[in-house]
Amino acid sequence: MAGNTGGPLSGLTIVELAGIGPGPMCSMMLGDMGADVIRIDRTKAHVMDRLADPKFAVHNRSRRSVSVDLQKKEGVEVVMRLIDKADGVTEPFRPGVAERLGLGPDLCLARNPKLVYGRMTGWGQEGPLAKAAGHDINYIALTGALHAIGGKDKPTPPLNLVGDFGGGGMLLAFGMVCGLLEAQRSGKGQVVDAAMVDGAALLLGGIYGLAGAGIWKDGERGVNLLDGGAHFYGTYETKDGKYVSIGSIEPQFYDLLMEKTGLKGQDLPAQNDRNAWAQFKSRLDGIFKTRTRDEWCAIMEGTDICFAPVLTMKEASQHPHAKARNAYVDIQGFPQPAAAPRFSRTKEGVKGPAAKRGQHTDEVLLERGFSSKEVGELKASGVIGAQ
Repeated sequence: MAGNTGGPLSGLTIVELAGIGPGPMCSMMLGDMGADVIRIDRTKAHVMDRLADPKFAVHNRSRRSVSVDLQKKEGVEVVMRLIDKADGVTEPFRPGVAERLGLGPDLCLARNPKLVYGRMTGWGQEGPLAKAAGHDINYIALTGALHAIGGKDKPTPPLNLVGDFGGGGMLLAFGMVCGLLEAQRSGKGQVVDAAMVDGAALLLGGIYGLAGAGIWKDGERGVNLLDGGAHFYGTYETKDGKYVSIGSIEPQFYDLLMEKTGLKGQDLPAQNDRNAWAQFKSRLDGIFKTRTRDEWCAIMEGTDICFAPVLTMKEASQHPHAKARNAYVDIQGFPQPAAAPRFSRTKEGVKGPAAKRGQHTDEVLLERGFSSKEVGELKASGVIGAQ
C-alpha cells in the first residue's frame, strides 16, 4: 500500500492508536485524502477481529497496520519513535488512559512540539461523565438529538451516524486538519479535544435555532417541519410495500407536488396550516399507495418536487446517479462508499482495503529508521507482532 497517493493531505503522517467507531472513521477520511496513516494495532486478537474478515472493516481502509504491545515499555517507545516523525496522532481512549500508557499529549508534544494530538471521546476530557462508558446512543441522548428523532411513540436511534460518525469521526477529522494547518503557520502543535456530545450538539444547531424562534416544538416528535410532522416532508409507502421520500418545503416545489399527485385545483388547506398536517398526511398516504415505487419514480424523479426513492444500501450503489458519479467502489468483492469530498487537482482515493492486524509492521519500522536487527529483537521479545 502506497503511503502517498497525491491527495490533498499527501506528505502528512498520522499515527493512529487503534480503536473502534469514530476514531477509524476519522483515520479513513485522512487516509483517503492522501495522508500516510499508520494504525497501531494490538499484537493479540481483539474481540472485534472475530466478527468478520478484516476486509469488511470499511473504516479501517487506506492505511497501514503495525502491531505493538503497549503493555510493554519497549512497545511504547516503538510508538513514540513513530510519533517523533509524525505530523499528528489520534487516540480513542477514555480520559487518562493514554497518559497511563505513557503516550499522553504532554509527553508526545515534549518530543515533537509540532505534533497535532487528536483525542476522540464520547463525553469529552472533563465533566462529571468524562470517565464513564458510553455509546453513540447515550451521547446523542444527552444532547437532545435522540429525543428529536423518531415517531410520536418513542425516540428511534438513527443507527450510530449522529454520534459516532457525524458528531465524532468527522468532527475529529475536521479538528485534525485545522490543527495541521495552524501548525504549519505557527510551528507549534496542540491538542484537539473531539467529543461526540459536542459534535452531536453542533449537528443539532439549526434545530436549536428553530426552537429558539418558536418554530420548533421542543419535547414533541412528529409535529414539526423536519421530523415527519409536515405532510410535505416525509416518507410514504407505495403499492409494492416500498417507500418514497418527499421534501417539498418551498411553495413552488409544493405546488408541483400537488400537481403530480392530482390534488392541484382542489379546495385544499394552506401548506403551512399545522392543524391540517395530520389529516393531509393521511390523504397522501392513500394516494401514494395507488402506485408502485418505480411508477412514482417515473412521475416524480428528476423533478423539482424534491423526491427520491427510499433505497436499500444495495440499491443505492446501483442507482444510475450513483453510477454516473462513481459514488461507490468495489474493493475485494463488495461495494463501499468512495472517498469524499472530491478534488479537481489533488485527487483523493481509497488506497486499499483494511489491512490485517500488523500486516505492515516490518515495512513501516524499517522505513522509519529501525534497523533490521532491532526489528528482529522486538519481534523475538513479543514487543511487536510477528507477520
